[in-house]
Amino acid sequence: MLVARGFEDMHEHDAGEADHSTGRFDRLIRGLLVGASIAVCAAPARAETMSSALARAYLGSPDINQQRANVRGVDENLPKAKAGWLPKVNATGSISREYNYIRAAPTPLTVINPTRQQPQGVKYYNAAPRGYGVTATETVFDGFQTLNSVRRAESQTFAAREQMRNTENTILLASATAYMNVLRDTAILSLRKNNISVLEEQLRQTRDRFQVGEVTRTDVAQAEASLAQARSDFFAAQSSLQASIATYRQYIGVEPTSLAPARSVETMLPRQMAAAVAVSQVEHPAIAGALHNVDVAEAAVKIAEAALYPNASVAASVNRQLDFFGITGQKTVTASVMGQLNVPLYQGGAEYASIRQAKEQLGQARLLADLQRDQIRAQVVTSWGQLETAKAQIISGQAAVAAAEIALNGIREEAKVGQRTTFDVLTAQQTLLNARVTLVTAQRDRVVASYTVLSAMGRLTASQLNLTAQLYDPTEHFDQVKNKFFGVHTPDGR
Repeated sequence: MLVARGFEDMHEHDAGEADHSTGRFDRLIRGLLVGASIAVCAAPARAETMSSALARAYLGSPDINQQRANVRGVDENLPKAKAGWLPKVNATGSISREYNYIRAAPTPLTVINPTRQQPQGVKYYNAAPRGYGVTATETVFDGFQTLNSVRRAESQTFAAREQMRNTENTILLASATAYMNVLRDTAILSLRKNNISVLEEQLRQTRDRFQVGEVTRTDVAQAEASLAQARSDFFAAQSSLQASIATYRQYIGVEPTSLAPARSVETMLPRQMAAAVAVSQVEHPAIAGALHNVDVAEAAVKIAEAALYPNASVAASVNRQLDFFGITGQKTVTASVMGQLNVPLYQGGAEYASIRQAKEQLGQARLLADLQRDQIRAQVVTSWGQLETAKAQIISGQAAVAAAEIALNGIREEAKVGQRTTFDVLTAQQTLLNARVTLVTAQRDRVVASYTVLSAMGRLTASQLNLTAQLYDPTEHFDQVKNKFFGVHTPDGR
């Protein structure tokens, strides 16, 4: 079931015909989705709007939702990094069973005891040595490794949020494009269908005139060829529409049912292209994310350098042993506090290689940020040019449609008195059809180009578009886990 309503700024062209027999079919091709609904089949009364479709995509897109899950996963890097500031506590316990056989040695020969004496006897001991204890270790200084790990984790979270926002930007643009593609392809399909009706009537009239000798067999063949081509174009348009419907379902999540006209978002754009470029360099999530990745790389350099710093720690332990040394009933309790200082002198050179590697990766991150700036600037300039082109094509397309209608009416009148051939009429009909298809395409291009400029600026978001949807707040989960040092369940209970 699909009904896509036409583009809002199309206008119906209606030029009266002198001949009643052809006027009915002329009105068929002049009614062409122009300021009215385009119906492929019956549809529900309530229409889907661009805003509601984008809200569906924002809430239900698997791509956006997996990015949200990714952000929540990256959030956990912060408590992991903070763990370096907290003590490590371990409890130990042990138990065993011992059987000891002890036999006294013979008396050695001496001047006092010239005779060797036999062993004094045999003794047996059964014991169960066991023990338990607690050890706590606290790092006092680790070369600022934990501090820089925390900073890196925060930057990773910010970068992940920008990546999520960039995905939202991309999906909303793809959804808006899919919406307009369904409108365009439905309109073109209706144009092709109406063209078949007109050409069928043209062929009928040509055959009638051939029967009375007014035209030749060549005229009939030309009308038949035009009708066959029109049917072929109709099937191609059907295929394009099915592809657009599939893409719509991919991004919006439901089948298109009744699509309302969509407006351009040019009111949300700056007046000048230079202003749009300036906004994009500050607000586009791809650039912001790249800058956060630079911060991540800078922290990684400092973490690698921590391997050259001394580190100090304090360890405390309490242990109790029962049946100590296998002697039944013997007990012991030990407690200790130990401070340890480790000064690295040389560790094979791996730490120096790690530092150099981190510095090269920092340079790469900075170059990637510059690359993103250039790419986004090119996107803004390109999409701005596409928008200007589409606006100009609409003006010229409207003029072309009006002129083609006048030309077709004149050629039909001239054909009635023998001044024009059937081929001339068919050519004029095809010219009008092409002009209307071009106008429909230009109207679609204008709306899509306006969304593309907004996307290239980094402002194609649910909040900027004021979509009727519950906005996702990534800081909520971040605040829930940033100091969560116990528990295996996520904040949502999983």
